[in-house]
Amino acid sequence: MKREVRIYNMIIPLWLLWLFPPLFPWVLPIILLGNLAIDTAVLSLALKAMKRTDREQLMEHLWWRIWWRGFAADAAGMAWLFLALILWEMSFGHRPTFWQKWLGFVMGDPFGHPVALLWTLTAVAIAGVCIYRLDRKALRSAGLTGREAHRAALALAIITAPWTFLIPTPM
Repeated sequence: MKREVRIYNMIIPLWLLWLFPPLFPWVLPIILLGNLAIDTAVLSLALKAMKRTDREQLMEHLWWRIWWRGFAADAAGMAWLFLALILWEMSFGHRPTFWQKWLGFVMGDPFGHPVALLWTLTAVAIAGVCIYRLDRKALRSAGLTGREAHRAALALAIITAPWTFLIPTPM
């Protein structure tokens, strides 16, 4: 019997690692390398679009900063999703709450309820804003102008935001 294994990029929802801990040791390197490839590709293309002649030197200086800051920003989005999990867990064993109905959809299928979709999109937006702010600071410190740092950070924030939060997770 062949098992289907899905590997999502740009940080997967935190509870997926709790649901499938045996997968964690071999999935984590794939996630890390996938994030690295996407982050460096977006940064390189953004610098190329700005016609930076020192692109290679900037990439050598920035690749790891952009990479780890992206993980930190994704963690902020995951914290928002984790809040939904905490609220959902707290609602069991008590009188049913108005949020119990849609909180379950946040963890399983964000498209299953409009509020769950908004909650999950908020997590993606939180991570995107954090990516923008953290990367813009790193880009400015590397010598990019304010406008260049804004454009590159905006590209990184939009493209590398954890859109995979929206992928339904089998529960």
